[in-house]
Amino acid sequence: MQTHRELLLEGRKTLEEAGIADSTTDAWLLMEYITGMTRASYFMRENEEMSREQAEKYREMIRRRAQHIPLQHITHEAWFYGLKFYVDEHVLTPRQDTEVLVEEVLLEAGKMQAGSSRSRILDMCTGSGCILLALLSVLKEAEGVGADLSEEALAVAAKNSREMGIPAVWKKSDLFADISGTYDIIVSNPPYIESHVIDSLMEEVRDHEPRMALDGTADGLYFYRRISCEAGDYLKPGGILAFEIGYNQGVPVRLMLQDAGYTEIRVVKDLAGLDRVVLGRKKQEEHHV
Repeated sequence: MQTHRELLLEGRKTLEEAGIADSTTDAWLLMEYITGMTRASYFMRENEEMSREQAEKYREMIRRRAQHIPLQHITHEAWFYGLKFYVDEHVLTPRQDTEVLVEEVLLEAGKMQAGSSRSRILDMCTGSGCILLALLSVLKEAEGVGADLSEEALAVAAKNSREMGIPAVWKKSDLFADISGTYDIIVSNPPYIESHVIDSLMEEVRDHEPRMALDGTADGLYFYRRISCEAGDYLKPGGILAFEIGYNQGVPVRLMLQDAGYTEIRVVKDLAGLDRVVLGRKKQEEHHV
């Protein structure tokens, strides 16, 4: 039998030798996941022996992480906007950068709420449902639809919706092909990585995240073109279209919205100072006397 400390050191060494960049952090997070210990309780119990069952489970998780399987796919947990999401190999792991998109949409929703009734939100390419569910956790009266081409991703989103107690509609659709009705807000974090770049990504992303959720075709802009052209048919006048984008896509996506007739277009940077979000407003209907 080994102590918590001995197993933690063993886990860290295994991950270091496997070239895991955050070996110390990941070894600890798996220890925390297995034992339920906080940092404070660990320091009081580090010399206690770990149960055989927990030790075996810890070693197995360390072995999988050493194969560059993402930590979140091992624990099936990812935190986003203060909410705990279930994730697996069928969805992109929610990333902190995407919280900028949520914040900007909430800002716009706040402006719209002043004189409107219940908002309707469409999340295109919803994946785990993290964007839509984060928005609905704040906008209690809003109605939400999450659309995706992947049935497996929609099953993950529906599971998150149930476990959080946040109702939403989950719809299989190739972009707008099976979407009906109109919305106050359309939000999307579509695939936006250039096809030729994917093979150079971190092993965790390249080999374990769903390629269809990453690949934005040759120039990474395919889905922005499609959504920018088609979203206007599903947006109410004055409605908002909001995208997450790659760091080098602010200018082309802004121009797409401009060409599609959107107004009040903004490009918003993330905490690293990189372009991360583009938003535009559909023109209000003109009333002629």
